[in-house]
Amino acid sequence: MKKMITLVAACGALMLAAVPAQAAQKDPVSALKAKLAPGHGVRFTDTVTWSDGIDEQGARDSKGAFQFDKKGVAAFDISMDSGYDQERVISIGKTGYYSGGDLATMLPEGKTWIKSIGGAIPDSWAQFLNPAEPKTLAALVKNGKSKGSSVTGSITVKELKAVSDWVAAANIDREHDKLKISYTLTLSSAGLVSRARSSYTMSEDGEINMVTVDSRYTGWGSKVSIKAPHPGTVTTKFR
Repeated sequence: MKKMITLVAACGALMLAAVPAQAAQKDPVSALKAKLAPGHGVRFTDTVTWSDGIDEQGARDSKGAFQFDKKGVAAFDISMDSGYDQERVISIGKTGYYSGGDLATMLPEGKTWIKSIGGAIPDSWAQFLNPAEPKTLAALVKNGKSKGSSVTGSITVKELKAVSDWVAAANIDREHDKLKISYTLTLSSAGLVSRARSSYTMSEDGEINMVTVDSRYTGWGSKVSIKAPHPGTVTTKFR
């Protein structure tokens, strides 16, 4: 009997040794900071869906890139297509350039871009969450609940303003500070955000607007170079 117990114990030890240790989930913020370098960045696509609670429809598709500096996002370039309108926004430092959409009829002849001070998200249909900002990503991870390769939670516009240059620069009215944005982040095996899905519901003039933005991120740390439009195409005044 003693020999049998010894044999069973030995077999159990071999079985335990044969099971590989599960790798710990990498910290997303540390993974992001490791990719931050001037001249590098990440590319993304956004799919925006709108609903009034009854009908649902695709509202807009976007694609673009963030360019990094050592601390986070230094510049971005986004092209947006609603199916009937195309717009583009370039932001470098504190300077923004806007083109397309209604601006096409508002700019002086020969000018296709208007220059403004302050970089901001294009509008309320953009992805409010910017996982390329370390402080923003840290807040999302802290506010959320991690399970496997995903982080799910919610955050208010006011909370985002406190940590995100991307949102703070948009000058969103204080009346929207309490607006809650629900989100799910999907992490790659390297701990980087591969997908960010966010949604919010807003009531305006008795109408319900439910907006969902599904963003995919690829090429973290790849080379990205974002440049301002040619000066000859830029104006600071409307027609």
